[in-house]
Amino acid sequence: MSLSREIRLISRPVGAPVQENFELATVTVPPPGPGEVQVRNRWMAVDPAMRGRMGETKSYVAPFTLGAPMEGPATGVVEQSNHPDFAPGDVVWSRLGWRELFNAPAEALKKRDCSILPEQAYLGFAGMTGLTAYTGLLHIAQMREGDTVFVSAASGGVGSVVCQIAKLKGNKVIGAAGGPLKTAFLRDTLKLDGVIDYKAEPSLTKALAREAKGGIDIYFDNVGGDHLQAAIAIANPGGRFALCGMISQYNATEPSAAPRNLTQVVVKGLRLQGFIVLNYLHLEEQFLRDATQWYQAGLIHAAETVHDGIDHALDAFFSLFGGDNLGRVLVRI
Repeated sequence: MSLSREIRLISRPVGAPVQENFELATVTVPPPGPGEVQVRNRWMAVDPAMRGRMGETKSYVAPFTLGAPMEGPATGVVEQSNHPDFAPGDVVWSRLGWRELFNAPAEALKKRDCSILPEQAYLGFAGMTGLTAYTGLLHIAQMREGDTVFVSAASGGVGSVVCQIAKLKGNKVIGAAGGPLKTAFLRDTLKLDGVIDYKAEPSLTKALAREAKGGIDIYFDNVGGDHLQAAIAIANPGGRFALCGMISQYNATEPSAAPRNLTQVVVKGLRLQGFIVLNYLHLEEQFLRDATQWYQAGLIHAAETVHDGIDHALDAFFSLFGGDNLGRVLVRI
């Protein structure tokens, strides 16, 4: 028997989650049963979409169960195995984060090769985060040569990968983020063509018009609200929008007032398409080949903010909604 700590949801948040909605519990983990594998997590990731699972609203993934450990992407090492496909020492990916040690059936795990990519990359630019960026930009928005791309939450996990893929494909990229640390990262590290600090601008629409004098052809939406309104206003006719997330509304208790200019979607012939990356897993193999090649060529910067210890996992999660995080937010367990 081994001890493990885990984070549980014990009440459903109203508005922004608070510490009292969760508990840190210690449990005993038995040896793995027949067909099971025991894994010790070493990294886990947090993302804004987890907020949706804390409510009771039906969505594409079931809500978290009260009193049970939460779930999220994680990588770890096999400690014991009762399945022929896994051996002690194997690095594996799972959706069983928010805990230190667990037993799981083999089908819940995916082996990961860390001979080229670092382990935590499979939670960032080479994981679902990267696949989301890849899918939205190349398959939903169908980016082509000469496009001007606008990205909201551009310094975040998904947004920073979107920016880098668009840049390495030779296109003009404008990114929006909040605060001097994030905008400096976009300007100095990712080398974007235009940067907007939305917190410092009286009008996001006017700021986007300034940075995109020829209009935008693609908008990758992670925020919604006034960012979506600005993108509609400045979009060129036939613009393509990949709607990935709307973090501005995740903790809202009232409907968003923006966008107010949806009639322009009709007038300009814009295409707005939402997507869930779980519906595009058939692209994962090709994506991993591309991501590995880009990494080897030095074309992808692994943007990460790291918190240490399972007892700081909630700090990492809370920071998503107002902190100075850059890139993917990870917890080193």
